Amino acid sequence: MLSLLCFLLSLLFLLLLPCLRPCFSAKGSLKDKKKIDKGTYVVGEEEPPKGLRRELMPRHVAVIMDGNRRWAKQAGLLTSQGYEAGAKRLIEFAELCFKLGINTVSAFAFSTENWERHKIEVKSLMYLFQRYLKSKIQFFQSKEIRVSVIGNLAKIPESLLGIITEIEDATKSYKKKHLILAIDYSGRFDILRACKSIVKKSEQGLIREEDVDETLLERELQTKCTEFPSPDLLIRTSGEQRISNFFLWQLAYSELFFSPVLWPDFDKDKLLEALASYQRRERRFGCRV
Repeated sequence: MLSLLCFLLSLLFLLLLPCLRPCFSAKGSLKDKKKIDKGTYVVGEEEPPKGLRRELMPRHVAVIMDGNRRWAKQAGLLTSQGYEAGAKRLIEFAELCFKLGINTVSAFAFSTENWERHKIEVKSLMYLFQRYLKSKIQFFQSKEIRVSVIGNLAKIPESLLGIITEIEDATKSYKKKHLILAIDYSGRFDILRACKSIVKKSEQGLIREEDVDETLLERELQTKCTEFPSPDLLIRTSGEQRISNFFLWQLAYSELFFSPVLWPDFDKDKLLEALASYQRRERRFGCRV
């Protein structure tokens, strides 16, 4: 008799369980709503956080990683440790972007103008690029992340160039996640280089004057390596509010987000704040809606 009673109670519980789930879900939704109101979100592996819509996610996010040196100084650390923390943050940033469905992440790692910095600092950065990229080759392969490096690269040490070739070759088959590192990059040089290439092809009779349009020029820019060459969103950290010769052509209609947070502290919540700001904007590309 007792066994029959236990069976009936178990059966009743199973029948009532679907009715109880909405109550638990509603409670959880209220909790999530409170988190949204505070500006923080819970990130899932596949679904976007509450308050963000996957269909409105940018396809390409560019970032100017500013504030590594100031972060190190404030923390009482060496400048090289600030750059190390910045490199680690970039990997976390890119991983989160890819989880949210963003296809391309581009990072302004080293500008052409940065060669004017102290030789010791420049040498330290080149060594960091070489060591960090080499150590992450297997990681990028395991996550199926394609890595491309763009820039002039004329002054880049041969040892670093070898690592760049190795990592690009090892990841070139991946399609859904693309990390672009701009090293020794200048937006002006990129445009100038594209124009020279077009002139040369014209002299060779490969193109005519009437063939020259925006599409042709874009195919000559270094961002031709990605399916989405123009960033939908540019993020710059540390409170600076300028483009600093980065993607001058490609950023024509990008949404800009400036954060006072130093780059090593630009964590998950800060990225989600930037994405929420992006999704609230109405992009008209110069046209009236």
